[in-house]
Amino acid sequence: MSEASQRAKALHPGLKLALELGPLAVFFLGTSFFDFFVATAAFMAALFLSMAVSFALTRHLPMMSIVSAVIVAVFGGLTLYLHDETFFRIKPTIIYTLFGAVLLGGLLFGKPLLSAVLGTAMSLTAEGWKKLSLRWSLFFFVLAALNEIVRIFFPEYWIKFKVFGATLLTLAFAMAQTPLMLRYEVKSEDGEAPDNNQTPS
Repeated sequence: MSEASQRAKALHPGLKLALELGPLAVFFLGTSFFDFFVATAAFMAALFLSMAVSFALTRHLPMMSIVSAVIVAVFGGLTLYLHDETFFRIKPTIIYTLFGAVLLGGLLFGKPLLSAVLGTAMSLTAEGWKKLSLRWSLFFFVLAALNEIVRIFFPEYWIKFKVFGATLLTLAFAMAQTPLMLRYEVKSEDGEAPDNNQTPS
């Protein structure tokens, strides 16, 4: 096992969750005690800090995290520069639509790209990856639509939807995929799932 793999494996699940949800918590607190623009700046700083900590511990950043950070930088920057909340509020729609389109596009070309993201965490058959990728693609499109509905028609609830609604929906959806993943999980000869964290010697 390479040194990078060892360090990545050492990242505690609790710390990983804290790094992922920390920026959202900062944003919510920022909107509770300050204004939207202070919260946006704080969210951006917290996000980049969490990515820096994650990279320092794992020497790796998922491509989805990098893409999200770039979009946050662009739309967050526009929000602060133009003093217009619209850019930051529409950001999740752009991210969800992009992820959904990428996953769907990969399926159309016969390449379930979700396996490249989660392949080190689980091992599924080709059919399993296709079905899981399609489900996540459709889910991202649904999240994009929900973000627009809340943003346009219920703007007063958008912050709570972003921080709590979308997060809880994502966690619930991920848990709902467990039966599919168990059904299509690749087992080794001894009946155990192979350890995908092992690197060839």
